[in-house]
Amino acid sequence: MTRTLVVMGVSGVGKTSVADAIVSRTGWVFVEGDDLHTDANRAKMAAGTPLDDDDRWPWLRRIAAWIGEQEVAGRGAVVTCSALKRSYRDLLRDGHPSVRFVHLLAPRELIQNRVDNRRGHYMPPSLLTSQLATLEPLDPDEPGFGVDTDRSPDDVADDVLARLGDDQGGGQIGDQSSADAPSGRQTR
Repeated sequence: MTRTLVVMGVSGVGKTSVADAIVSRTGWVFVEGDDLHTDANRAKMAAGTPLDDDDRWPWLRRIAAWIGEQEVAGRGAVVTCSALKRSYRDLLRDGHPSVRFVHLLAPRELIQNRVDNRRGHYMPPSLLTSQLATLEPLDPDEPGFGVDTDRSPDDVADDVLARLGDDQGGGQIGDQSSADAPSGRQTR
């Protein structure tokens, strides 16, 4: 079965690093969701203004179209996308049975430290608060699971792939560890 992993979470949680580690193990195709943003969206975020739904919907449709292209081609795929709201995730998986969400989790302090110390990214650290406020964790009926990222991207990738294991269609949120326990992860 073809799989598409949507590696999701707020800015700075480690989406790109974990996706790179998964791709290096699987050989699946990869697209950085940020690369599908318009120049206008990037400029807006770089100026410290959060995107609104009018900005996000066309971007999410481009990601969904990319997912559909990979499914048609029969390719395993990985895409990074914040996918902060249930409605965004519903759009991404609508008509795409291969989609599994991998919700990356970390304490706010760790995420803040990462965004404060990264260089060359258009999204300023000031937008983390708005992303955390917008974030809607995966619901039990969404295909996916949460994974802690307070360790190396290689360890996280190994965990993700082990959890996918022989799953041919499940990987339901009920399989997750930290996202269903009140651990202080990604608190607002």
